[in-house]
Amino acid sequence: MAKGKSIFTRAVHSGERRPKPDFQPVSTPIYQTVGFFYEDVKDLEGVFANEREGYVYTRYGNPTNSALEEALADLEGGEAAITFGSGMAAVHASLLAAGVKAGTSIVSAYDIYGATYAICSRLFPELGVRTHFVDVTNLENFAKTLSEIRPVAVILETISNPLMKVAEIPAISRIVHQAGAKVIVDNTFATPVLFQPLKYGVDFCVHSTTKYIGGHGDVLGGAVVTSRKNHATLHEIIKMTGGNLGPTEAWLTLRGLKTLPLRMRQHCQNALEVARWLEGHPRIARVNYPGLASHPQHELAKKLFPPGIFGGMISFEIKDAGRAEVFRFMEALELIIPATTLGDVYSLVLYPPMSSHRALPPEERAKVGISDRLVRLSAGIEEAAEIIGDLEKALEKSR
Repeated sequence: MAKGKSIFTRAVHSGERRPKPDFQPVSTPIYQTVGFFYEDVKDLEGVFANEREGYVYTRYGNPTNSALEEALADLEGGEAAITFGSGMAAVHASLLAAGVKAGTSIVSAYDIYGATYAICSRLFPELGVRTHFVDVTNLENFAKTLSEIRPVAVILETISNPLMKVAEIPAISRIVHQAGAKVIVDNTFATPVLFQPLKYGVDFCVHSTTKYIGGHGDVLGGAVVTSRKNHATLHEIIKMTGGNLGPTEAWLTLRGLKTLPLRMRQHCQNALEVARWLEGHPRIARVNYPGLASHPQHELAKKLFPPGIFGGMISFEIKDAGRAEVFRFMEALELIIPATTLGDVYSLVLYPPMSSHRALPPEERAKVGISDRLVRLSAGIEEAAEIIGDLEKALEKSR
């Protein structure tokens, strides 16, 4: 097409729109394009009208994203998935798709990620939505609250952030549906390797793919896995609101996903070793990890998760510590990185009152059980003994 044209035109068009190949690449390519065109404009109209499959504009869909979405849906046992630019965009969209709007009510777990708490406690109430927080591990009180509130949606986590409570999702799903509501479960900490919420009646399974799914600390993203019916609603929401994941980010996430089961096995093994060591250390007042017999939902975790794996996340309290003492401990670490994320190949620590749960007022943090001496640890895939050695030295230096 550009042959014989000026250098300006050739610079734009040369090398583009090559003949369709008769081969398939082994790895999904990055479709780094905003728009798509068809030789027959009627085909373009068919895609816009949802009468045929295809792509027209990356905000509406992209082949690289579709590959990731198909993989996520398969691992979670769902019918379809949609990817988002962040985990919080996925949380927000799932609440909207569940029917949250002015005049409705939400029920949320008390012990939940701070940004999710902020959406439920600050953003939605300003838009005329009532939010009620409950302890989802108390099923009797939970059911009573739902019968009184009659929410349109309930949101919780498989393994809670940061106290590592395990939700009895099969029973919770039954209770929520009996109340006529939709149930949204953030499965970020568990991943589909440990648990697949959709198999137990959950309507929306949410992930911050930034964490274990991507797994390498280099790509932000989120996803919702659900039914085809709910997917159609989510698709309309993302088309309007534009919280899309870019195709390069989708490709990076898909690459990370391929090693998820291998990485999770190491994360879980390391976390169990570290948690057992922490529980026996004289400077540690409490350890929250579902793999410990001391954990209040240990038996439930054994029932819900595959044998011997309980996740890669731990939280613990340093005895007689406050903010200053916790900061000294974090600064004394050499191998473990103090960073505001989790689920990477690196071991990471975070101080919830400063970062992940900063949005909660101090009195609310205290009510939930997030003390000023609490530290959250994401066990990486390094050698477990070396993670423990770093913790031991830091605890000694920060006395």
